[in-house]
Amino acid sequence: MSDARIAIHGGAGVIDPESFGDDREARYRRALEDIVVSGWNLLRSGASALDAAEHAVRLLEECEYFNAGRGCVLNADGVAEMDAAVMDGAGRRCGAVAAVQLTRNPVCLARRVMEASEHVLLAGPNADRFGAEHDVEQVSRDFFVTEDRRQQLASAAAAGRVSLDHDEKYGTVGAVARDREGHLAAATSTGGMTNKVPGRVGDSPLIGAGTWADDATCAVSGTGHGEFFIRSMLGYDVHCRMAYRGSSLEEASRDALESVARMGGSGGLIAVDREGHIALPFNSPGMYRAWIGADGSPHVAIYRDDDLDT
Repeated sequence: MSDARIAIHGGAGVIDPESFGDDREARYRRALEDIVVSGWNLLRSGASALDAAEHAVRLLEECEYFNAGRGCVLNADGVAEMDAAVMDGAGRRCGAVAAVQLTRNPVCLARRVMEASEHVLLAGPNADRFGAEHDVEQVSRDFFVTEDRRQQLASAAAAGRVSLDHDEKYGTVGAVARDREGHLAAATSTGGMTNKVPGRVGDSPLIGAGTWADDATCAVSGTGHGEFFIRSMLGYDVHCRMAYRGSSLEEASRDALESVARMGGSGGLIAVDREGHIALPFNSPGMYRAWIGADGSPHVAIYRDDDLDT
Protein backbone atom coordinates (compact mmCIF):
# COMPACT_ATOMS: atom_id res chain seq x y z
CA MET A 1 0.00 0.00 0.00
CA SER A 2 3.02 2.32 0.10
CA ASP A 3 2.46 3.07 -3.58
CA ALA A 4 -0.97 4.66 -3.01
CA ARG A 5 -1.06 8.44 -2.72
CA ILE A 6 -3.71 11.12 -2.28
CA ALA A 7 -3.73 14.90 -1.97
CA ILE A 8 -6.61 17.35 -1.65
CA HIS A 9 -7.01 21.11 -1.68
CA GLY A 10 -9.68 23.50 -0.49
CA GLY A 11 -8.53 26.63 -2.28
CA ALA A 12 -5.64 29.07 -2.36
CA GLY A 13 -5.62 32.75 -1.52
CA VAL A 14 -5.24 35.37 1.19
CA ILE A 15 -5.42 33.49 4.48
CA ASP A 16 -4.59 35.72 7.45
CA PRO A 17 -3.87 33.72 10.63
CA GLU A 18 -4.84 36.64 12.88
CA SER A 19 -8.27 37.20 11.35
CA PHE A 20 -8.86 33.48 10.89
CA GLY A 21 -9.11 32.60 14.57
CA ASP A 22 -7.76 29.50 16.30
CA ASP A 23 -11.11 27.72 16.60
CA ARG A 24 -12.06 28.21 12.96
CA GLU A 25 -8.61 27.20 11.78
CA ALA A 26 -8.85 24.02 13.84
CA ARG A 27 -12.18 23.16 12.20
CA TYR A 28 -10.71 23.60 8.74
CA ARG A 29 -7.69 21.48 9.56
CA ARG A 30 -9.88 18.77 11.04
CA ALA A 31 -12.13 18.72 7.98
CA LEU A 32 -9.16 18.45 5.61
CA GLU A 33 -7.62 15.63 7.63
CA ASP A 34 -10.87 13.68 7.91
CA ILE A 35 -11.49 13.92 4.17
CA VAL A 36 -7.98 12.98 3.04
CA VAL A 37 -8.01 9.99 5.43
CA SER A 38 -11.38 8.90 4.06
CA GLY A 39 -10.00 8.95 0.53
CA TRP A 40 -6.88 7.11 1.65
CA ASN A 41 -8.96 4.40 3.29
CA LEU A 42 -10.71 3.84 -0.04
CA LEU A 43 -7.34 3.38 -1.73
CA ARG A 44 -6.28 0.98 1.03
CA SER A 45 -9.39 -1.09 0.33
CA GLY A 46 -8.39 -1.44 -3.31
CA ALA A 47 -10.50 1.35 -4.83
CA SER A 48 -9.33 3.08 -7.98
CA ALA A 49 -7.65 6.46 -8.04
CA LEU A 50 -10.77 7.83 -9.76
CA ASP A 51 -13.03 6.48 -7.01
CA ALA A 52 -10.84 8.05 -4.33
CA ALA A 53 -10.57 11.44 -6.04
CA GLU A 54 -14.32 11.64 -6.67
CA HIS A 55 -15.06 10.54 -3.10
CA ALA A 56 -12.79 13.15 -1.56
CA VAL A 57 -14.21 15.96 -3.67
CA ARG A 58 -17.77 14.89 -2.91
CA LEU A 59 -16.98 15.18 0.81
CA LEU A 60 -15.46 18.61 0.21
CA GLU A 61 -18.65 19.63 -1.63
CA GLU A 62 -20.68 18.56 1.39
CA CYS A 63 -18.55 20.70 3.74
CA GLU A 64 -19.78 24.29 3.67
CA TYR A 65 -16.37 25.64 4.67
CA PHE A 66 -15.30 25.42 1.03
CA ASN A 67 -16.40 26.96 -2.26
CA ALA A 68 -18.04 23.92 -3.85
CA GLY A 69 -21.44 22.30 -3.46
CA ARG A 70 -23.31 23.43 -0.36
CA GLY A 71 -21.95 26.76 0.81
CA CYS A 72 -20.38 27.74 -2.51
CA VAL A 73 -20.30 31.37 -3.61
CA LEU A 74 -23.21 33.10 -5.36
CA ASN A 75 -23.38 34.79 -8.74
CA ALA A 76 -24.78 38.29 -9.36
CA ASP A 77 -28.32 36.88 -9.30
CA GLY A 78 -27.76 35.30 -5.88
CA VAL A 79 -27.64 31.80 -7.36
CA ALA A 80 -25.02 29.08 -6.92
CA GLU A 81 -23.69 28.05 -10.33
CA MET A 82 -21.22 25.20 -10.06
CA ASP A 83 -18.53 23.63 -12.24
CA ALA A 84 -16.77 20.28 -11.84
CA ALA A 85 -14.63 17.76 -13.68
CA VAL A 86 -13.08 14.33 -13.26
CA MET A 87 -10.29 12.77 -15.30
CA ASP A 88 -8.98 9.21 -15.29
CA GLY A 89 -5.32 8.90 -16.20
CA ALA A 90 -5.97 5.55 -17.85
CA GLY A 91 -6.84 6.54 -21.42
CA ARG A 92 -7.52 10.17 -20.46
CA ARG A 93 -11.21 9.48 -19.95
CA CYS A 94 -12.91 12.56 -18.57
CA GLY A 95 -16.23 14.22 -17.83
CA ALA A 96 -17.26 17.71 -16.79
CA VAL A 97 -20.20 19.98 -16.05
CA ALA A 98 -20.53 23.75 -15.98
CA ALA A 99 -23.04 26.23 -14.54
CA VAL A 100 -25.21 23.60 -12.88
CA GLN A 101 -27.67 24.80 -10.24
CA LEU A 102 -29.63 21.79 -9.00
CA THR A 103 -27.13 18.93 -8.71
CA ARG A 104 -26.15 18.26 -5.10
CA ASN A 105 -22.71 16.91 -5.99
CA PRO A 106 -21.44 18.27 -9.32
CA VAL A 107 -18.37 16.02 -9.18
CA CYS A 108 -20.64 12.96 -9.26
CA LEU A 109 -22.48 14.38 -12.25
CA ALA A 110 -19.16 14.98 -14.01
CA ARG A 111 -18.29 11.32 -13.60
CA ARG A 112 -21.73 10.32 -14.84
CA VAL A 113 -21.17 12.40 -17.97
CA MET A 114 -17.93 10.49 -18.52
CA GLU A 115 -19.47 7.07 -18.01
CA ALA A 116 -23.01 7.43 -19.35
CA SER A 117 -22.59 9.65 -22.40
CA GLU A 118 -20.40 10.11 -25.44
CA HIS A 119 -19.56 13.64 -24.33
CA VAL A 120 -17.00 15.35 -22.12
CA LEU A 121 -18.72 18.58 -21.03
CA LEU A 122 -22.38 19.40 -20.38
CA ALA A 123 -23.51 22.85 -19.26
CA GLY A 124 -26.44 24.67 -17.68
CA PRO A 125 -29.98 23.38 -17.10
CA ASN A 126 -29.56 20.49 -19.49
CA ALA A 127 -26.60 19.22 -17.48
CA ASP A 128 -28.84 19.15 -14.41
CA ARG A 129 -31.52 17.41 -16.47
CA PHE A 130 -28.99 14.79 -17.56
CA GLY A 131 -28.21 14.23 -13.90
CA ALA A 132 -31.86 13.78 -13.00
CA GLU A 133 -32.24 11.28 -15.84
CA HIS A 134 -29.23 9.31 -14.60
CA ASP A 135 -30.04 9.14 -10.88
CA VAL A 136 -27.68 11.89 -9.73
CA GLU A 137 -29.30 13.58 -6.72
CA GLN A 138 -31.02 16.90 -7.39
CA VAL A 139 -31.93 19.52 -4.78
CA SER A 140 -33.47 22.99 -4.68
CA ARG A 141 -31.34 26.07 -5.34
CA ASP A 142 -31.79 27.09 -1.71
CA PHE A 143 -29.89 24.00 -0.57
CA PHE A 144 -26.58 25.57 -1.59
CA VAL A 145 -27.11 29.04 -0.10
CA THR A 146 -25.76 29.93 3.34
CA GLU A 147 -26.04 33.20 5.25
CA ASP A 148 -22.28 33.76 5.00
CA ARG A 149 -22.53 33.60 1.23
CA ARG A 150 -25.47 36.00 1.12
CA GLN A 151 -23.45 38.51 3.13
CA GLN A 152 -20.39 37.97 0.99
CA LEU A 153 -22.41 38.64 -2.18
CA ALA A 154 -23.96 41.77 -0.67
CA SER A 155 -20.52 43.15 0.16
CA ALA A 156 -19.18 42.40 -3.31
CA ALA A 157 -22.23 43.89 -5.02
CA ALA A 158 -22.07 47.04 -2.88
CA ALA A 159 -18.43 47.47 -3.84
CA GLY A 160 -19.18 46.77 -7.49
CA ARG A 161 -16.63 43.98 -7.72
CA VAL A 162 -16.33 40.35 -8.71
CA SER A 163 -14.14 38.62 -6.18
CA LEU A 164 -12.22 35.42 -5.98
CA ASP A 165 -13.67 33.52 -3.09
CA HIS A 166 -10.17 32.75 -1.86
CA ASP A 167 -9.96 36.37 -0.63
CA GLU A 168 -12.59 35.32 1.92
CA LYS A 169 -10.68 32.24 3.08
CA TYR A 170 -12.63 29.68 1.09
CA GLY A 171 -11.97 28.17 -2.32
CA THR A 172 -12.25 25.70 -5.13
CA VAL A 173 -11.76 22.08 -4.05
CA GLY A 174 -9.90 19.24 -5.68
CA ALA A 175 -8.20 15.88 -5.26
CA VAL A 176 -5.52 13.87 -7.02
CA ALA A 177 -4.76 10.23 -6.37
CA ARG A 178 -2.52 7.32 -7.34
CA ASP A 179 -3.90 3.86 -6.66
CA ARG A 180 -1.96 0.68 -5.91
CA GLU A 181 -2.17 -0.31 -9.59
CA GLY A 182 -0.32 2.86 -10.53
CA HIS A 183 -3.27 4.65 -12.12
CA LEU A 184 -3.75 8.38 -11.62
CA ALA A 185 -6.88 10.53 -11.40
CA ALA A 186 -7.96 14.08 -10.66
CA ALA A 187 -11.23 15.74 -9.67
CA THR A 188 -12.07 19.42 -9.18
CA SER A 189 -15.23 21.30 -8.15
CA THR A 190 -16.07 24.96 -7.58
CA GLY A 191 -18.70 27.65 -7.23
CA GLY A 192 -16.44 30.10 -9.03
CA MET A 193 -16.33 33.79 -8.11
CA THR A 194 -18.59 35.88 -5.90
CA ASN A 195 -20.87 38.23 -7.89
CA LYS A 196 -19.74 36.67 -11.17
CA VAL A 197 -21.77 37.21 -14.33
CA PRO A 198 -24.35 34.41 -14.55
CA GLY A 199 -23.09 31.78 -16.95
CA ARG A 200 -19.41 32.42 -16.25
CA VAL A 201 -17.34 29.22 -16.45
CA GLY A 202 -13.93 28.93 -14.87
CA ASP A 203 -10.99 26.58 -15.31
CA SER A 204 -12.19 23.72 -13.09
CA PRO A 205 -14.38 21.93 -15.69
CA LEU A 206 -12.01 22.62 -18.58
CA ILE A 207 -9.82 19.60 -19.18
CA GLY A 208 -6.19 20.67 -19.38
CA ALA A 209 -6.78 23.90 -17.47
CA GLY A 210 -7.95 23.20 -13.90
CA THR A 211 -8.11 19.42 -14.18
CA TRP A 212 -5.76 16.91 -15.81
CA ALA A 213 -4.65 13.27 -15.48
CA ASP A 214 -2.46 11.00 -17.58
CA ASP A 215 -0.96 7.78 -16.22
CA ALA A 216 2.22 8.51 -18.17
CA THR A 217 2.96 11.67 -16.23
CA CYS A 218 0.73 13.22 -13.57
CA ALA A 219 -2.66 14.18 -12.18
CA VAL A 220 -3.33 17.86 -11.46
CA SER A 221 -6.09 19.92 -9.81
CA GLY A 222 -5.78 23.69 -9.73
CA THR A 223 -7.23 26.49 -7.63
CA GLY A 224 -6.96 30.19 -8.29
CA HIS A 225 -7.93 32.87 -10.79
CA GLY A 226 -9.54 30.64 -13.40
CA GLU A 227 -9.23 32.99 -16.36
CA PHE A 228 -5.43 32.89 -16.04
CA PHE A 229 -5.42 29.13 -15.57
CA ILE A 230 -7.44 28.77 -18.77
CA ARG A 231 -5.08 31.02 -20.71
CA SER A 232 -2.08 29.04 -19.51
CA MET A 233 -3.68 25.57 -19.73
CA LEU A 234 -2.14 24.95 -16.33
CA GLY A 235 -2.76 21.21 -15.91
CA TYR A 236 -1.67 20.32 -19.43
CA ASP A 237 1.36 22.59 -19.06
CA VAL A 238 2.54 20.54 -16.09
CA HIS A 239 2.07 17.37 -18.15
CA CYS A 240 3.94 18.78 -21.15
CA ARG A 241 6.89 19.94 -19.09
CA MET A 242 7.24 16.40 -17.75
CA ALA A 243 6.54 14.56 -21.03
CA TYR A 244 8.56 16.69 -23.42
CA ARG A 245 11.15 18.44 -21.28
CA GLY A 246 11.76 15.67 -18.78
CA SER A 247 11.08 17.90 -15.78
CA SER A 248 10.34 16.41 -12.40
CA LEU A 249 6.84 16.86 -11.01
CA GLU A 250 8.07 19.52 -8.58
CA GLU A 251 9.89 21.45 -11.32
CA ALA A 252 7.02 21.18 -13.80
CA SER A 253 4.42 22.28 -11.25
CA ARG A 254 6.51 25.21 -10.05
CA ASP A 255 7.40 26.42 -13.56
CA ALA A 256 3.82 26.10 -14.83
CA LEU A 257 2.57 28.16 -11.89
CA GLU A 258 5.28 30.77 -12.52
CA SER A 259 3.96 31.18 -16.07
CA VAL A 260 0.54 31.97 -14.57
CA ALA A 261 2.10 34.51 -12.24
CA ARG A 262 3.83 36.27 -15.13
CA MET A 263 0.40 36.90 -16.66
CA GLY A 264 -0.84 38.32 -13.36
CA GLY A 265 -2.65 35.26 -12.00
CA SER A 266 -2.46 33.76 -8.54
CA GLY A 267 -3.36 30.44 -6.98
CA GLY A 268 -1.94 26.98 -6.64
CA LEU A 269 -2.23 23.35 -7.59
CA ILE A 270 -1.88 19.85 -6.22
CA ALA A 271 -0.32 17.08 -8.28
CA VAL A 272 0.86 13.49 -8.07
CA ASP A 273 3.03 11.67 -10.61
CA ARG A 274 3.33 8.09 -11.81
CA GLU A 275 6.05 7.38 -9.23
CA GLY A 276 3.98 8.73 -6.35
CA HIS A 277 5.70 12.07 -5.82
CA ILE A 278 3.38 14.83 -4.60
CA ALA A 279 3.69 18.55 -5.35
CA LEU A 280 1.61 21.34 -3.76
CA PRO A 281 2.96 24.71 -5.00
CA PHE A 282 1.11 28.02 -4.71
CA ASN A 283 1.97 31.69 -5.19
CA SER A 284 -0.65 33.12 -2.81
CA PRO A 285 -0.21 33.60 0.95
CA GLY A 286 -1.84 30.26 1.69
CA MET A 287 -3.55 27.16 0.32
CA TYR A 288 -5.74 24.66 2.17
CA ARG A 289 -4.13 21.28 1.51
CA ALA A 290 -3.80 17.79 2.92
CA TRP A 291 -2.01 14.71 1.67
CA ILE A 292 -0.90 11.19 2.48
CA GLY A 293 2.37 10.16 0.88
CA ALA A 294 4.90 7.38 1.24
CA ASP A 295 4.81 7.44 5.04
CA GLY A 296 1.09 6.62 5.12
CA SER A 297 0.39 9.47 7.57
CA PRO A 298 -1.97 12.42 7.01
CA HIS A 299 -0.44 15.88 6.68
CA VAL A 300 -2.44 19.11 6.76
CA ALA A 301 -1.22 22.60 5.89
CA ILE A 302 -2.69 26.04 5.31
CA TYR A 303 0.10 28.61 5.44
CA ARG A 304 3.30 28.91 3.47
CA ASP A 305 5.48 28.03 6.43
CA ASP A 306 3.60 24.84 7.30
CA ASP A 307 5.50 21.56 7.01
CA LEU A 308 5.66 20.56 3.33
CA ASP A 309 7.47 17.24 3.58
CA THR A 310 5.85 15.20 0.77
